[in-house]
Amino acid sequence: MKHHILLCLITNAIILPQSINAAEDKTKASTQVSYFKDIRPIFQQNCQGCHQPAKKQGSYMMIDFPSLFLKGDRDKDQIIPGDPVKSNLFQVVIAHGDQKAEMPKGKDPLNKDQTELIKKWIIEGAKDDSPKSVKKLVDPEHPPLYSLPPVITSIDFSPDGQLLAVAGYHEIILHKADGSGIVGRLIGLAERIESLAFSPDGKQIAAAAGSPGRFGEIQIWDVSKKKLALSVPSTFDTLYGVSWSPDGSKIAFGCADNTVRAIDSTNGKQILYQGAHTDWVLGTAFSRDGLFLASISRDRSMKLTEIATQRFIDNITSITPGALKGGLQTVSLRPRKDKTMVKGAEGTDTAEKVFEELLIGGSDGVPRLYKMHRVTKRVIGDDANKVREYESMQGRIYATCFDKNGAIFAAGSSLDGKGFIKIYQAEDGKVISRIESGLNPVYTIAFSPDGSKIATAGFDGTIKIFKIPSGEKEKDFIPVPITISKN
Repeated sequence: MKHHILLCLITNAIILPQSINAAEDKTKASTQVSYFKDIRPIFQQNCQGCHQPAKKQGSYMMIDFPSLFLKGDRDKDQIIPGDPVKSNLFQVVIAHGDQKAEMPKGKDPLNKDQTELIKKWIIEGAKDDSPKSVKKLVDPEHPPLYSLPPVITSIDFSPDGQLLAVAGYHEIILHKADGSGIVGRLIGLAERIESLAFSPDGKQIAAAAGSPGRFGEIQIWDVSKKKLALSVPSTFDTLYGVSWSPDGSKIAFGCADNTVRAIDSTNGKQILYQGAHTDWVLGTAFSRDGLFLASISRDRSMKLTEIATQRFIDNITSITPGALKGGLQTVSLRPRKDKTMVKGAEGTDTAEKVFEELLIGGSDGVPRLYKMHRVTKRVIGDDANKVREYESMQGRIYATCFDKNGAIFAAGSSLDGKGFIKIYQAEDGKVISRIESGLNPVYTIAFSPDGSKIATAGFDGTIKIFKIPSGEKEKDFIPVPITISKN
């Protein structure tokens, strides 16, 4: 028995220190700062908008690990492992006495927790622990390669009718409007381009984009130069439903954190934050005077916000349970110039008010037209803003758009792997064309500026162009270069 106890004591004396050392090593590893989990998200949210392949400000790039150690225009060592004092990257993100932090330029400074993480990471050796799967770089020198056509989430014609912009992987592809060839590839940071739109003057393109679960990004591209003019990071997920104000000064978009936001298109400064929705915001539309913004969401509502005050004004749609039988996917402002006379408060004065209407579609497959501004007193349970419902479509409506006069509109839907398009007369609801043969799920539609055709795209990655009003197919084409795999 004594020999057994002695043996156990000797064994424990040998094993216990090893176990303690192993536990200490595990604890030490778990407390070390991770570049991939801790540092990279800080750079994504605060730095990469200005330091990426499409816009390498200061000749310095921050989206891949090796580039962090290059000096840039200042010819200073950006990161010296083990020494944050001599690392320029750390010195420019902290305050020095009364002097504010130099970077991020034009934005709020990093908070103390963020700067402490960067400092600790540098002290620990500034190591890269990124998985191999995220180290592949996509930039203008290394454009995306496609073995199959990508799912296309958004397309838009330029106002002059010369170009068709197409959402791809990490890029916007600029095509000749007739599909005869690519004229430019706008390759950016975000993996997914969820929504894109030409500015009213056609000189710029805005994209609501991002990388799922990592960051959202609004991109603003100079069309003629094919250069990124502005990148604005926002939230930690992809962005949706981008739209321009009529004068081009503001850009609105929806977010997966249930907010709708708007920025100044010249500098990216946020001018609107509205959190009244209770689910993802997937679409936005400005009033024609640019003073109000309509937003639609998976929460089955369309809401109106005053931009200057950031004040939620009204639920445009009814909030009565069952009035809308599913989430909303798309919203389009009807481009018409009708005006109506509105009586003043005392019933004596009159004023002209632009009559604005919004078309929505979503899960229940029914296109609906609503007045943007309430003209009657709200009564609980009413749906007084609704102008009319149109003939239902099969499945979920993913896209709607008007022609330039607002006389007709197109809607595209999907059900059981098939796509459907209908062209409606907006005023009386008559269906003037049905396009159903051979379509895959339709996710995006755009009228040509002259209204003579529509372009559609979706799940199969093919652009299809149809004549209006006949619905006859004019052309289809794959908008990306396909690389045939040797395997």
